[in-house]
Amino acid sequence: MRARFHLPGLTRNFSFNLIFAHFMKNCPHYFREGVEIASFYGVFPPAVWNGGRPVSGRCDESFIKQVISAFNGLGIPVRLTFTNPCITEDLLEDPFCNRLLELAYNDLNEIIVNSPLLEDYIRDKYPNYKLTSSTCKRLNTVDGPIGELKKDYSIVVLDYDLNNQFDQLEKIPQEDRSRCEILCNTLCNPKCKMRKEHYRLIGEYSIAYNEYVNSGTTKPFDINDYYEINETNVINCGCFSRNAFDIRKLPTHVSPDDIWEKYLPMGFEQFKLVGRTAGRIFLTENYLYYMVKPECRDEARLMLLYNLERNGIIRVDK
Repeated sequence: MRARFHLPGLTRNFSFNLIFAHFMKNCPHYFREGVEIASFYGVFPPAVWNGGRPVSGRCDESFIKQVISAFNGLGIPVRLTFTNPCITEDLLEDPFCNRLLELAYNDLNEIIVNSPLLEDYIRDKYPNYKLTSSTCKRLNTVDGPIGELKKDYSIVVLDYDLNNQFDQLEKIPQEDRSRCEILCNTLCNPKCKMRKEHYRLIGEYSIAYNEYVNSGTTKPFDINDYYEINETNVINCGCFSRNAFDIRKLPTHVSPDDIWEKYLPMGFEQFKLVGRTAGRIFLTENYLYYMVKPECRDEARLMLLYNLERNGIIRVDK
């Protein structure tokens, strides 16, 4: 049985993820049987097509090529999070995002999609991309992903409200379960009524941030300069303050034991970990929690931290 993990971060945590990928390759004895890195997902800012999480900064082409080459050189796909639900015809012509499509276009890399408009555009211009149907669609009944699995998607990310609902998951045809991706460690409240609206607001943020970067101004970014903020269009959510241990108390949390004892035997093999904007401590704890053998976690943590410090990714004061 394979447990294929999709891991967060192409920019902020690029170096961390590269060290972890080499650590996994060089020290397989620490890891659970069947564990694979299925992709590293994220985006290169200021991509206006980005969705799911607000991402700031600006990446030049040399860095983008470096990231794609480094991960692809290990046989690991880069999966772009082009999940902004606010895409318009004009935004399809964005030169930066179109250049990203060109740079990542090969038989390995993938794209996560949400907007039908953007999906059709990518299918027409770059038909060989493997497309993933995003959890941002908020298809929170089992009929939703069953319908998506009938379409031409390589993977369908399930809504987290279906996590651990095994009577519902059993309704997904056996032959399609290997294409379903389980979002294991979501920060969000179960059955959150605002989740889809928050994705829309994040999409608007991406558009505003892209406009700011392209304006050439040296003034610090302020979302208020691009649209009026009020109580109806601001994300008031305390979920991002949850740490790796708080998440495990949620009923939507999928534990490693759940994966190996329930999901894998059922035929599910794709698992997504959140953390695109998380710090390295959060990533370390979650990566080791899910992928390393429980009896090896302490030693693996020490060795990983040693490698991160040695490569200047973290600093431990003496």
